[in-house]
Amino acid sequence: MQKITLPERAGWRDRAATLGFTFADMGGEPYWDETSAYRFTLEEIEQHIEAPAGELHALCRAAVERAITSEEWMERLAIPQTQRDFVAASWRAGEPELYGRFDLAWGASGQTHAKLLEYNADTPTSLYESASFQWLWLEEARAAGLLPPDADQFNSIHEALVDRWAEIAAPDTDVHFAADKENPEDYATVEALAWAAREAGLGAHFTDLSAIGVTEEGQFADSEDRVIGALFKLYPWEDMLRDDFAPYLAPSGCRFIEPPWKALVSNKGLLPLLWEMEPGHPNLLPAFFAADIEDALAGGAPAPQVAKAFAAAEGALRRGHVRKPIFSREGAGVTFVEGGQPTDTSPDQDYVHHPMIIQALAPLPSFDGFHPVLGAWMVGEACVGLGMREDRSRITQNLSRFKPHFIEG
Repeated sequence: MQKITLPERAGWRDRAATLGFTFADMGGEPYWDETSAYRFTLEEIEQHIEAPAGELHALCRAAVERAITSEEWMERLAIPQTQRDFVAASWRAGEPELYGRFDLAWGASGQTHAKLLEYNADTPTSLYESASFQWLWLEEARAAGLLPPDADQFNSIHEALVDRWAEIAAPDTDVHFAADKENPEDYATVEALAWAAREAGLGAHFTDLSAIGVTEEGQFADSEDRVIGALFKLYPWEDMLRDDFAPYLAPSGCRFIEPPWKALVSNKGLLPLLWEMEPGHPNLLPAFFAADIEDALAGGAPAPQVAKAFAAAEGALRRGHVRKPIFSREGAGVTFVEGGQPTDTSPDQDYVHHPMIIQALAPLPSFDGFHPVLGAWMVGEACVGLGMREDRSRITQNLSRFKPHFIEG
């Protein structure tokens, strides 16, 4: 992986505005940044992104199988008691998943395997720029001679979404796509998904999240009182399961996309579960619930059930670890601890009231003072593309820049 300085395409901001990419700049800083791009070889893509993402996805599905049969893990993953049967039933019924994104650390000196930082399994954004605007950049950069004519990109995200919609929904199914209409990034994400659904022959209707209500029969309906039979919602399950409407979820008869079992993997409590299942896996970092090991890191003893695993990972954790809330977005509530001292803390502390996990620190590479994180896009059970964010901080946040990539060699 190399970072290559490139000229920007002439007039790309006008092009972005025309296409509805209205958040290409945010907060006075570039969000989409094509003044440089990351170059990969095909071997790097296949061995360090595609293959480990596929393996991690299989592990996550195995973790769901384990969690739904364990009251202990349902509790640790903070699934409300009243919703556990609803969540488990969706897995047992084989309700299909649509998409997700693994955030991976790879490329630092001496790092031989990509490491899983977290799995955005329920409401990942940055989809439009990964699937569409990044591909447009490749085509126009090649045409302008900014990239070699045979440069490629790891990106079949849109095509895979079209195929996936056709697999998981009957022709002419009407799907409502719900998001916060005031949030341009969220709107772009659901529009990218709705575009793929329309190409797959489905009906696609946008509805503002706040406009969804419940009929007298207990069904969900949109602002025009149309009953919602299938709902893609850019609204996380951890909130839905606690919402005032939560009692209506199971009896409503609505099909939810992502399915309810995604609540088990769109949760950073997944990371200790994976480590318990596969300690030492080359693509995982040692991870524990903070409540189990905080005393041990302060000189006391770990919880008995993790004592052996903690002993094996203690050296790595003491060198450096990251504290994360089990529920958070855009790096909120994240703190880096090195040598026993906090060294980086997110300014957004909105989620710190949730239970915390502790994950061993994975070094991120540094290019010109920026730290890239690799987003491996999954559609169904296949890894189909890459989107990259970078930041001067090691914590990827809301305004972290999106960087295009290409394959050469």
